[in-house]
Amino acid sequence: MAKKPTGKNTSGRGRRDLTVKVKTARGRKLSSTRWLQRQLNDPYVQQARAEGYRGRAAFKIMELDDKFRFLVPGARVVDLGCAPGGWCQVAVPRVNALGEKSGKKVGRILGIDLQEVEPIAGCEIHQLDFMDEGADDQVKDWLGGKADVVMSDMAASSSGHKQTDHLRIMSLCEAAAYFAFDVLEEGGTFVAKVLAGGAEGELQKLLKQKFTSVANVKPPASRADSSEKFVVARGFRG
Repeated sequence: MAKKPTGKNTSGRGRRDLTVKVKTARGRKLSSTRWLQRQLNDPYVQQARAEGYRGRAAFKIMELDDKFRFLVPGARVVDLGCAPGGWCQVAVPRVNALGEKSGKKVGRILGIDLQEVEPIAGCEIHQLDFMDEGADDQVKDWLGGKADVVMSDMAASSSGHKQTDHLRIMSLCEAAAYFAFDVLEEGGTFVAKVLAGGAEGELQKLLKQKFTSVANVKPPASRADSSEKFVVARGFRG
């Protein structure tokens, strides 16, 4: 189970403020400085580095799986937009992709991304646009059948305009959902990041038609000031 980082000072050096301060450098925007300071002081970022994960997002999928238990030994998983690979790293031991759990089924993980991703032991990674014609058939061919889980932490590039960004990510999430409909095994699970903002109603309606259970969750690892949440749709009707 994912352990929530405390961010507390346990060094025994008293109660003074240990927050890292970042000075605004020449050529660096104020927003970039704020982002850097937040990263340096984020306990999830620190724990990800300590445990060898490629990003703090790894803890989001841990927390979602701890709650809903979809990454089980033997599961066949497709991770859309998998870069930098944190979600794949978490999935490897949970689905027993390396066969290290004796007596348990061995799962498979397929990571898909537009960009090249550094290899991950126990994970098969391909450079592919999942929205290309025939991508669903290609994925099923690589898997040797249908998937038990399709998951996505994708987000469109930020435009700086809140409503535009919301519509972009919802469009991406909808495309991921339709892809999932093509590659999921009956009873399968779809997990994806969405942004709260008013346009997610149609996606919710669609998922409720296709799955027996649809939950909306904001895991502890998701920043409190972020509008992101995750939809976990289980029991694909086929």
